[in-house]
Amino acid sequence: MKDFSLNHICIDSRMVSKNDVFVAIKGNVVDGKSFIPQALEAGAVTILIETNKKSEDLRINYIKHGKRNIPQVKVFQLSKKLSSIADHFYHSPSKKLSVIGVTGTNGKTTVTQLIAQCANLLNQKVALLGTIGNGIYNHLQPSNNTTASSVEIQTYLADFVKKHVKVVSMEISSHGLVMNRVKGVTFAATVFTNLSRDHLDYHKTMGKYAKSKWSLFTPNDKERQVESAGKAIINYDDNYGKRWIEKLSQVTAVSCQPKSLSKLKNLNIPYVGVSMIEYHDKGAKIHMHSSWGDTIIHSRLLGEFNVSNLLLCVATLLTLDYPFFAVVNMASFLKPICGRMEVLHANNSPTFIVDYAHTPDALQKALQASRIHCKGALWVIFGCGGDRDVGKRPLMGEIAAQYADKIILTNDNPRTEDETKIIDDIQQGTMKNSNVQVIADRVQAIKKAFTEAKPNDVILIAGKGHEDYQIVGHTKHHYSDQETVKQLLGVENQS
Repeated sequence: MKDFSLNHICIDSRMVSKNDVFVAIKGNVVDGKSFIPQALEAGAVTILIETNKKSEDLRINYIKHGKRNIPQVKVFQLSKKLSSIADHFYHSPSKKLSVIGVTGTNGKTTVTQLIAQCANLLNQKVALLGTIGNGIYNHLQPSNNTTASSVEIQTYLADFVKKHVKVVSMEISSHGLVMNRVKGVTFAATVFTNLSRDHLDYHKTMGKYAKSKWSLFTPNDKERQVESAGKAIINYDDNYGKRWIEKLSQVTAVSCQPKSLSKLKNLNIPYVGVSMIEYHDKGAKIHMHSSWGDTIIHSRLLGEFNVSNLLLCVATLLTLDYPFFAVVNMASFLKPICGRMEVLHANNSPTFIVDYAHTPDALQKALQASRIHCKGALWVIFGCGGDRDVGKRPLMGEIAAQYADKIILTNDNPRTEDETKIIDDIQQGTMKNSNVQVIADRVQAIKKAFTEAKPNDVILIAGKGHEDYQIVGHTKHHYSDQETVKQLLGVENQS
C-alpha cells in the first residue's frame, strides 16, 4: 500500500470514494458485508469486518479486485472499537477541539444550541452535532439521529479541525452511548439535563436507561463510554443528578430552585443557582448566584425548564473558564430554539406554542410553562409516536387531562402502527377531562383549534417541534407544525 494514502473511513458504501476504508458492520436490518462489492467498485482499498472470535483479531485475508489484492481485516468486537479506530484514523480530532457533550431525557437540543449561540456571540467559531442538524453554526445539514454514527462523528470532528472550529456542542443520546458511538471522543465538558421516562421500548427499564446516561460520567474507566468526560455539569434538581454529583470530583452543580441555593453553597464544589425567578410574557428575570459571582439575567426563553437549560449553558461556559461578565451578559441575548417553546402569534388570534415535548415529563413542563403565559383557555394538540414506548401514552393522556383545558388528540409519527390504537392508548389517560376531541389528521386538528379558540387562548402543539416531516408506514411525508400555523395566522414570512 505504498503507492497511495488512505483518505476516509466509511460505513456507507454509497459514500465510498477512491482510497477509502470501508467498514462492513452488521446492522439491525442489513449486513454491511453485503455491500463490500459496491465499496470496492467505488474505490475502497481496505475493508474492515467484525469477528466475535478474539483469536481472529487483526487477521488479514485478501480480496481480488481487478489487478489489486484488497486487504480485508478482521477486528474483534469492531462495533465497540469503531469510534476509537476512527479517532485514531483521523489523528484524534476531539483533542484539538473543545467538545461539549450534553445528555439527558429532555433539554439536550436546547442546551447544545444555547451553548453554541453563546460561544458564537463570544467570537468563537462553533459547530453543532445533534437533532436539528450537524455542521458549522448557522450552516447545519439535516441529521437522521440525535447522535450520529461513530464514524460520522469522528469525520465531522476532523472536518471541524480543518475549518478552524474552536468549540463543538453535541447531543449524546442514550442509544449513542449504549452503541459506543462516542467511545473515542475526548470531551472538555459533559452536561446532564435530567432523566425521566423515555425509550423504554429500547432500554426496557428505567434502571438500564439511567445506567446508559451514567456511563458518560462515571469515573470508572471500564464502565465509562467515552475516552474522557472532562468536567461534569449536572442538574442538581434532578434526583439522579443529585446522586451523581456526590460520586464525581470535577463537577459543577446547577439548580433553578431558590430553596436549593443554600444547599448548593454548602456542597464545596462550583455551583450555579438562583435566589428568585420572575416570570413574564417575554421570558424570565433570573436572580443568579454562583461560585463565579452574582448577577441578574433577563432570559427570552419561556418556562422553568428553560431557566434550567439556560443556567446549564452558563455553568458550562463558566466551568470552561470563559469570563463571567462576558457569559452572563450574552445570556440575556440568547434566542429561543426552533421548535422548542417557539411562540407564533398574530393580532386578534390565539397564541400558538410549538414544542418538541414527546415524553410525559416534557409535556407536563411545556403545559406548565404555557399556563404562565395563558390568560384564557389552554389547549394542547398532541399524539404519540408509533412503534415506540407504549407505556408512556396513557401517562401523557393523564398529564394533558390535568394541565390543559382542552385537548385534541392527533397523529404524531404513527409509523407502522395503527393510528387508532395509538390514540386509544392515549385516551386511557384522558378520562378525567371531558373536553377531548380526536382528529387524526394533524393539519385539521390545528385548524379546528384555531377556529374554536379565542384570542386570549394559548394552543400548545406538542411532539414534533422542529421536524419537517411525518412518518406514516415507512414513508416520510413533508409536514411542519410551524408552516401549518403560519399559514393560518397569515405570517408565512415570520421567522
